[in-house]
This record gives sequence, structure tokens and C-alpha cells, in this order.
Amino acid sequence: MSIGILIADDQALVRAGFRMILEAEQDLRVLAEAKDGEEAVQAARRSQPEIVLMDIRMPKMDGLEATRRIIAASRQPPRVLMLTTFDLDEYVFDALHAGASGFLLKDVPPEQLVAGIRVVAEGDSLLSPSVTRRLIESFVRTRPRTPEPPPGLGELTARELEILGLIARGLSNAEIAEQLIVSATTVKTHVARVLSKLDLRDRVQAVVLAYEAGIVVPSHHRGE
Repeated sequence: MSIGILIADDQALVRAGFRMILEAEQDLRVLAEAKDGEEAVQAARRSQPEIVLMDIRMPKMDGLEATRRIIAASRQPPRVLMLTTFDLDEYVFDALHAGASGFLLKDVPPEQLVAGIRVVAEGDSLLSPSVTRRLIESFVRTRPRTPEPPPGLGELTARELEILGLIARGLSNAEIAEQLIVSATTVKTHVARVLSKLDLRDRVQAVVLAYEAGIVVPSHHRGE
């Protein structure tokens, strides 16, 4: 099964470079390109990609608004990877709220670009622990916590709450399994239940929810 991809970037050279890299892989297909946010929304509607590579800064409509519209318009929305020239763009939190599943630097090595797309296509997020920590620090400084607990939170078991906290710290399934001394398969099952009970699309949304609701506090990150 091939993974269909939409490339949205206002620089033709960037789009051409990504297309060349991706089309060299047997399991990846570039379905369409877009040079601004408006084109991206239209192209996503037409081509129904599994993955969208979305530049944050584009004319007419930026990548954040385009991401919101693409996700809102589809029953099975694509995974969106935001493209940025900085390790942590000032729009990171807004991008996650818009529905992004992760971030890639525009100058990422080809093998990391390909690997990142496959990771996100499988339902995981592309958000490193270091980016997660910096994201949370920024969030805590600028945004109040949600006063009401999210729907479904009360349905989580103690172990599922523990898993949610570890997800929010940016740990992978393998790292969670090692810490809890359980199998990776067991962790995968728990993660799926957490996302289902909280009606979350992926792990990135779980990170945002955990910190908004105060389930995990920034002091957990000190010294890491």
C-alpha cells in the first residue's frame, strides 16, 4: 500500500526537492502540490492524501489555517506535518491545536524526511521530547489551564492515566514499555485505549490535552 502525499510550500524548489526524494521510494506517492494555503485546501479535497507536508508561512492563507480547514473538512483527515526553518517555530502550539501531527525542518536529510512520513502515516506523532519540553514551557507561560476536565478523562484507569503522562513527556512506546517493565504490545494497547476514550486523533493531541488539563506539570521536566 502506498502513502499518498500532498506538498504545500510557496517555494517551487522546495516542492521539487521533496517530490524528487519521495518519488524515489516505492511506498510513497506525491498526489499533488500547492503553492499557498488556499491551493492546499483545494488540493487536499481533490486528492485525499494520507499525509500533508505543510509550510507554516505561505501567502493568501498560512499553513495553520489551511491545516484547520483540511482537517475540519474530512471525516478521515490526513496527518499533517508542518514544515519549518526553525527548530521550534513560534507557531508550534497553534499548529498542534490546528491538528498537526508533528514538525520537520525544511533542510531535514532525505532519510529522515522519508522515515518521518512513515512514522506519522502509521499513526504516531513526530514530536521529539526536547521539542515537547520547550512547547510545554511556552504553553505554561502564556496559556491558562482548562478549568473543566476533558470529557472521557474520568473513564481512564490508573495505568492509562500513567501512560497519558508518559506520552505527554514525549516518550515513545518502546521507552514507556521499558519504564513500566511491560511489553511494547501492551503499551500500544493502552495508548489506543487512551486515545479512544478521550476521542483524540493522535499522540500530539494527547500531549496538548495533558498539559491543558494539568495532568502533567512542567516541574516534571526539570533536570531532564
